[in-house]
Amino acid sequence: MFVPPESRWSVPFDGSFDVRAHATAPPEAPPTKKELRSQLKAVIKEIDELQYRLFVEDSRSLLLIFQALDAAGKDSTIRSVFRGVNPAGLQVTAFAEPSSLDLDHDFLWRTNRVLPQRGRLGVFNRSYYEEVLVVRVHPELLEPQRLPSIDNLDELWEGRLDSIRDHEAHLARNGTTVLKFWLNVSREQQAERLRARVEGREKQWKFSMSDVRDRRHWDAYLDAYQCALNATSRPWAPWFAIPADNKPYMRLAVAEVIAATLRAMDPQLPRLEPIPPEERERILGLLDE
Repeated sequence: MFVPPESRWSVPFDGSFDVRAHATAPPEAPPTKKELRSQLKAVIKEIDELQYRLFVEDSRSLLLIFQALDAAGKDSTIRSVFRGVNPAGLQVTAFAEPSSLDLDHDFLWRTNRVLPQRGRLGVFNRSYYEEVLVVRVHPELLEPQRLPSIDNLDELWEGRLDSIRDHEAHLARNGTTVLKFWLNVSREQQAERLRARVEGREKQWKFSMSDVRDRRHWDAYLDAYQCALNATSRPWAPWFAIPADNKPYMRLAVAEVIAATLRAMDPQLPRLEPIPPEERERILGLLDE
């Protein structure tokens, strides 16, 4: 199985990651917003070139999963990082509340339906991880799933984490590289961004009272992330914990991980025999008719 390169943001594979000790802001004084945007533009250009090679190679795919608490910047990061990438090789799926059809299947079904084809970059804005994050914090959401009798919730969560590990190993064995990004926003910065949604018209449509109510469960969410990241960060499907208080810095950090992974994958254009001179001249002549 292909193993993506590690970065300074990699979540360890030994279960030792501490979500509360991890930085939400850049660890050092970052460049200016203008410099960060300029650097991001250069990295996006490289991603676009490598994605083209991946598309033409048509044998492997890359799945990028974004998880975060509300207002961490998932939407804007996906929009910014993939703005210059050819949409023909890009599949973006956002997951909201499960539909009645989703609830008639196992929790991996709705994401399995939209896994990236060979040669594509697939982007999941939220994912099957909601089932061990939001549902863990709000176990009442299990009721509409109509599962068999649940005697022990801890066993249920562990079983789902087992399923996720098996699922991601299966994807890796079959040519899909999985990168998972946890955008780590502070409680203070989240409050500022939610306040901006309430006070401004442009993003007011994104505001929901559930965002405010969920802040009461901040510690429970961190506990759920701690468990999920430690249980499922593996060399072939790593998590990256990205500081999210500074959005330009966060976007560049995400883009750099993606570019480094595509670089290591080293997709190849097909090697074709050159067209013989006589045949080339004949074809060019036909084009002139």
